[in-house]
Amino acid sequence: MSTTSTTQTLHNNASIERPRSGTWDGGNEPFKASYGKLMMWFFLLSDAFTFAAFLTTYGLMRHRHLAFTGDHKDFVFSTAYWPIPDKVFNSFPGLHGMDLPLAFVALMTMILIFSSVTMVLAVEAGHRMDKADVQKWLLWTLLFGATFVSCQAWEWSHFIAGTDEGTKMLDGTIFHGANLQMNQYGPVLFADLFFFITGFHGTHVFSGLVLLTYCFIATTNGTFEKRGHYEMVEKVGLYWHFVDLVWVFVFTFFYLV
Repeated sequence: MSTTSTTQTLHNNASIERPRSGTWDGGNEPFKASYGKLMMWFFLLSDAFTFAAFLTTYGLMRHRHLAFTGDHKDFVFSTAYWPIPDKVFNSFPGLHGMDLPLAFVALMTMILIFSSVTMVLAVEAGHRMDKADVQKWLLWTLLFGATFVSCQAWEWSHFIAGTDEGTKMLDGTIFHGANLQMNQYGPVLFADLFFFITGFHGTHVFSGLVLLTYCFIATTNGTFEKRGHYEMVEKVGLYWHFVDLVWVFVFTFFYLV
């Protein structure tokens, strides 16, 4: 048999599809998840460890510092003990001077939860190959997400500016607000961790908005319809739900504990 014939025979044998017996054989989809969704799950798992490390650090630092032991109504800001969240986060845009403990943060949380609902509806519409509904719910998710980031920007600006009264520091000066070196509300670490952890989460939300914008544009242009599926919307949905879930833990650690 000639070399050419032998090569052709081997090529034909290799082309014959053989049944795959194992879940993890090449070409299969383990747990019926595509490669893209599987990689998104791996990324989210690694990101969960990162957030867990940050929040654990916050918990340890919180435990190391003294807590205010007096009556709640007698609380004043001091670097000697950890601040009470109700007293730090009690402002609301347009209602200057009113004491509304955690009202604005609760509103931010509701906005993010609503965005998760609209994201679910966008993914469901993608399963039905309903382009119009995917567009509609992605747009709503974008609006809710952008509103949340705007609210967080206001909260940061207010946290940095501080209260009208300020706090008397150890050197006798009156300081307003907080930065990475001084903090009106309590120990400097409280401000450092607030900026770092909420900023890290805010970066994730902003990244999600970038991905959602891409999905909205691609849906409008008919890109996913040509592919025959809206899997990209589903993958971005996984990321968005993760960001929403993480906020629940950030909210619990910073604003409730």
